[in-house]
Amino acid sequence: MQLEPVVRLEGVTKRVSSRTLVENVTLDIPPGQVYGFLGPNGAGKTTTIRMMVGLTSISQGDIKICGYSIKEHFEKAVANVGAIVENPEMYKFLSGYQNLRHFARMMKGITDERIEEVVRLVGLGNRIHDKVRTYSLGMRQRLGVAQAILHRPKLLILDEPTNGLDPQGIRELRDYLRRLCREEGTTVFVSSHLLSEMELMCDNVAIIQNGRLIDVRSLKNGGDSGAEAAETGFTVDDPERAAAILQGGTVQGSLLTLRLTRDQIPEVNARLVQAGIKVYGIQAVTRSLEDQFLEMTGGDPIG
Repeated sequence: MQLEPVVRLEGVTKRVSSRTLVENVTLDIPPGQVYGFLGPNGAGKTTTIRMMVGLTSISQGDIKICGYSIKEHFEKAVANVGAIVENPEMYKFLSGYQNLRHFARMMKGITDERIEEVVRLVGLGNRIHDKVRTYSLGMRQRLGVAQAILHRPKLLILDEPTNGLDPQGIRELRDYLRRLCREEGTTVFVSSHLLSEMELMCDNVAIIQNGRLIDVRSLKNGGDSGAEAAETGFTVDDPERAAAILQGGTVQGSLLTLRLTRDQIPEVNARLVQAGIKVYGIQAVTRSLEDQFLEMTGGDPIG
C-alpha cells in the first residue's frame, strides 16, 4: 500500500526581484525515511528548506506537511516539524537538561519522561546536566536534535548538520538519525555536502541544481528483483569482440559493462561462452553517489 508523503512540494518557486532561486520543484518525501537533499553551491537547498519551515515566503506553488498547506494552515503544518537550520542555538550558561526544560515549557504536553526519553535517544545521558559551554560541537548538534524532536514531530529537517563535526561526531549523528527513524518513526530530511555520509545515511536523495530538481534516486539495494536493470560487468579475454557479439556495452580494459536485469545475466553469459569468449568473472558494477552526482551536475562543487 502506497503511504501518503509526509511532505509534498508542489511546483515550488522562489523569486527575489528578477532572480529565480528555486524553480518549479515538485517532490514527495515518504514517511519513515532519511531523505537526502544534495546540490552544488547556490543550487537552492537552503532556500527550499527555509520555505519548508516558513522562514521565507513561497513565490509560487505550495508545500504541504502531513496534508496541511504551509500557505493556508501554517500553524497546523509546522506543528509536525522539528528543524535545525544552520547551527542549533542554545543557552551555553545552562545545562543541556535546563535547555530542554526551557524549550519544553513553550510547548504543550512535553513531560519529564519525554525529556529523559530523547536524552537517551541521542546518547547524552552522561553529560546532560553539564553546562552546554563544555559540550563539543557534536554534542551540541545532538542536543539540538533532542530539542527538535521533543514534541514528536513527523518531520525533522536538518540543514548541513555535519558542518564542523569530526568523523566520530558525524558517525554518531548518522547512527542517531537512523535510530530516530526506526524507533520514533520520524522522517528526516537532511541536506549535506558530504556525499559519502549521505550514501551511508539516506534511503533516497533528491538532487537540485540551479534551483531545479534534476534527479531523485534510491540508495537502497535493488534486492533480487529480476525486473530491475543494473550495471553488470563481465571480465573476458576479448572484450571488443564480446561487445560486437552483444552489439553493445562499454569496454574498459578487460571489463565489458552492460545494463542488464538479473534474468538476462545467464543468457548473456551463455551467448559469450557459445561464441568462444572466455568469461573469467561476472560482477555488479556499482558507482558511488559521488560519481553519480558529478556526472549529473557536470562536476560542479557541492555545498
